[in-house]
Amino acid sequence: MDALAPRNGPALWNPEEDEHLVCRAVREETHDVRTFVFAARSGGAFRFEPGQFLTFEFPVAGEPVYRCYTIASAPSRPDTVSITVKRVPGGPVSNWLHDTMRPGTVVKASGPMGEFSWARHPSPRARYLLVSGGSGVTPMMSMARTGFDRAETRDTVFVHAARTPLDIVFRDELDLMARRDRAFRAAFVVEGDAPGVGWGGYRGRLTLPMLESIAPDWREREVFVCGPAPFMRAVSQMLAGAGFTMAHHHEESFDFAELTGTEKTEAVEAEADLKAEARTFRIEFAKTRRQVDCPEDVTILEAARRAGIRLPASCTKGLCGTCKSKKASGEVAMHHGGGIRQREIDAGQILLCCSRPLSDVVIER
Repeated sequence: MDALAPRNGPALWNPEEDEHLVCRAVREETHDVRTFVFAARSGGAFRFEPGQFLTFEFPVAGEPVYRCYTIASAPSRPDTVSITVKRVPGGPVSNWLHDTMRPGTVVKASGPMGEFSWARHPSPRARYLLVSGGSGVTPMMSMARTGFDRAETRDTVFVHAARTPLDIVFRDELDLMARRDRAFRAAFVVEGDAPGVGWGGYRGRLTLPMLESIAPDWREREVFVCGPAPFMRAVSQMLAGAGFTMAHHHEESFDFAELTGTEKTEAVEAEADLKAEARTFRIEFAKTRRQVDCPEDVTILEAARRAGIRLPASCTKGLCGTCKSKKASGEVAMHHGGGIRQREIDAGQILLCCSRPLSDVVIER
């Protein structure tokens, strides 16, 4: 197992007993990317699998906002966990983190969660290909750091795509690991140049000929992909088109984008079909004064999305807690996967992604 527990040290961090993490350091990675290092307020050590994520509660503009962030650090260094976040123009959470988070700041967190880890999808040949784009580098970094710290015999090729050479996150550290570990190789692909920075490496977008050059034996590797949805889609299509056995392909992404126009149209049509077969209840979002109809066999999150309402959500399986919301009135049937605590349920919180209405419901959003 890659989830490491200290043999003779402090007790493990237990979010059920102490959900608070204290920021210990803020580190500049690139001009718009920072790493935030946290320790448990209780002093407990962290145990997780490389590639897993935590769900954070951030007090943005006086309101609790939930976001999932993959742990970028390695479980082989259990005293702290770190997340690495890119500032997104207009992004409420990323800008809050960059502008507000300082050493000593206390936030709430739960987890770890997730199945995107080489601990859960081991390669029969101990050969791995980690492909990341942009901020999708974080789970790959956790896996790479773990293998390096533990001196594991994993043949690993790490491919990272970025906009320019200045946007390559963790470049120095990856180069260091490649120099010191013969079983580890790192390659970077950039779309364009940066002022005053020379570049003699791969240029453009990742292509099959590039991949063949970087890792000629890529078909024999367990492949992990993380990045923006279009990036992952392109990589998946490239691998499948080349005849790769997709059972050895794994991907992870947290996408909070709104539904496209086509998706909304399809959702409305699907909703019409469902309405003919199931009882329908009225869901009211109190703060925005939006109301939607929700069939009894559809989750509140899905009904909201069909109506074009943008709500934060990630796993949609009741695991991460991103869609956690306060229920002001009404009854729901909620079947979650661990993303909410009993005391939160007792206080009226629900997960919209796995809650189906049993009556009209009012949500404090």
